[in-house]
Amino acid sequence: MTNNDIFKKLRVALMLRDDQIVEILELVDFRISKSELGAFFRDEKHPNYVECGDQVLRNFLNGLVIHLRGTKENPKNPKDVLAKHKAEIPVKTKEEPKSSPKAKTDFKKKPSFKKAAPKIQVVEKVKFNNGKNKKS
Repeated sequence: MTNNDIFKKLRVALMLRDDQIVEILELVDFRISKSELGAFFRDEKHPNYVECGDQVLRNFLNGLVIHLRGTKENPKNPKDVLAKHKAEIPVKTKEEPKSSPKAKTDFKKKPSFKKAAPKIQVVEKVKFNNGKNKKS
């Protein structure tokens, strides 16, 4: 298992966004941009993929300890921190899109037709040969 795999799994398990990871790395005075961070999470076959070095993962883990536990002077409860992360995630609800076609045509509403009685056939069904004689 590579450092990239470990980094990806921790990111998913702890529900961290890229900006939160950058803040965690800044706790241990390690500066990294979001684009450099995104390169670690790409597929190995992608041209912009970068291998995560030991130093980056080590600094992330050290920063994660400070982020979750706090410092000796200001300790935190890790469960509270994780609950805060979970609360920050927006809840997806199944709503109709705001730009639905029905909303655009509000100025001309079409009348609604109820199902009418079945139509009575006035003309008989006729078979046409179209000038072709079928011989069997």
